[in-house]
Parts: sequence; structure tokens; C-alpha cells
Amino acid sequence: MFNTIEEYLDALKSEMKDADPALVRDALADAREHLTTAQAELRLASPKTKEADALKKVMEEYGTPEETASAYREVERRTSPALKQGEQPRSLLGRFFGVYADPYAWGALLYMLIAFVTGIFYFTWAVTGVSISVSFLIFIFGFPLALLFLLSVRGLALLEGRLVEALLGVRMPRRPLFSHQDMKWFDRLKALLTDKATWLMILYMLIQFVLGIVYFVVLVTVLSVSLSFMALPFIQLFLVFPVFSWGDGPVYLSYWQLILFSIGGFLIWTSFMHIARGAGQLHGKMAKWLLVSE
Repeated sequence: MFNTIEEYLDALKSEMKDADPALVRDALADAREHLTTAQAELRLASPKTKEADALKKVMEEYGTPEETASAYREVERRTSPALKQGEQPRSLLGRFFGVYADPYAWGALLYMLIAFVTGIFYFTWAVTGVSISVSFLIFIFGFPLALLFLLSVRGLALLEGRLVEALLGVRMPRRPLFSHQDMKWFDRLKALLTDKATWLMILYMLIQFVLGIVYFVVLVTVLSVSLSFMALPFIQLFLVFPVFSWGDGPVYLSYWQLILFSIGGFLIWTSFMHIARGAGQLHGKMAKWLLVSE
């Protein structure tokens, strides 16, 4: 039998060592919250009950680490992912053009657009929050402000994780990290400041600003070029508008040149969708490395 909650969590972590890190974090967060809350309620209802006895009874009701780990694995197995990957075509052309049927490719494109907005917001929030918190730490009210900022960082990290999982298909935590409600605010601030997960989350928010701008610029540029190439036949044949100007006169392309440009624009966009899908997978791995902590 375990004497402390930490011993139980260590045993649960050991039982789930081969599971996805995001699933492990969810299991640990749920177990810590349940055991801590149930123990406090039991001792409140029976003040004479010793802490060790209350913890023993709560653990018996919650289940052994083996049972808990098995239950979480079963739930994860039955839970359908946000995006499902269809069967990949075997031919080279099928794999190349099959990207249009791949939800991860479209999800990555949508994430690139969203990352531009979230990146600016994250950067502004992080820089403003750190600046105000550090500036006002000389006053007593600066400590509660710093605590609220750090708690908001964890909330934004959880929100970003949900976006990454929904659009990029990478399993991210679905539970917030448990925070002791009965802990004094200064102790909570100290715990947040000494937790490396907090600083990794802030680092991610700063990186997201740069990546969001890069994603948006590349996406808009490639989309503009590819659509322009594909629209050349319509512009010249139906609008009777010259495609290029050279010297003092307009330049009109031949039919086969218009067809080549149109096909080239389509191939450029198709190739970019493969690149976007790969970039989304890499971004998901980075997000998991920085935002998933035990």
C-alpha cells in the first residue's frame, strides 16, 4: 500500500511508461486531483480520521495503479481520433494527388492560417505579461498579477494543444495540470515559477509568433502564385487581357503555353499541400515536446 499520493502517482507512471506522454499526463492529472480532493473531503467529514487512513480508503475506491492504467488505455483505444487517415494509394501518382483526400493536409493548411493569429496573440500576451509581472514585483500586488499571468499561460497552452490535436492529429493533453486549491497564492506562484513546464510554454508562445508569420507568408505566396498560373487561360481567353508586358507591347501566350502554366500552378499547389502536411507533423512534434509535461 502507498503512504503518499506521490508514491501512487509514481507507480501509475511506471505502469503507463509505454503509453503516449499526453495520455500519461492526463492520467496523472486526474489521479492527483481525485485523490487530493477525495482525501480532503473524507477528512473534513471525519476529522478524527488520520491522513494515512483517509488516503488508504480513497486509494482503495479509486483502484490500483494497474487497474487505473488499464482503464485509461482502454478508453484511449475506444476513443476515435479527431482526424482519420484513409488508406494510402499504392501508386506514385495516387499518393501524390491523394493528398487532396488527406484530412491532415487540409488541417495543416487551416492551422497555418490560425497560427498567424494565435502567434501574434501569444507573443503579445507573453511579452506584456512578463513585462508587467516583473515590473510590479516590487509592489505587493505584483505577485497576484504574476500568478494570474502564469495560470493564463497554462490555460492558453491547453487551448493550443486542443488546436494541434484537432487540426494536426497529434495526441495532446486534454486535462489541465492539477493545481492545489488550498495552497496559498504565494506558494502557488513559487511552484509555477520553479516548474520548467511554465517556461517551456512561454517559449512555445514566442516561437509560435515567428512560425505563424512564416506559415502565413509562405501559404499566401504559394496560393497566389498557383492560382495566378491556373487562372492564366481564363484571363487571356475570356477577358482578353495580356498576361505579360514586355517593352512597349503586351505579350500573349500560345494555347500550349497557357496549358503548361495552368498545369504548373496545379502541381505547385499539390506539392505545397505535401509540404504543409509534413510541416504540420513537425510542428505537432515540437508542440508535444514543449507543451506536454508530467
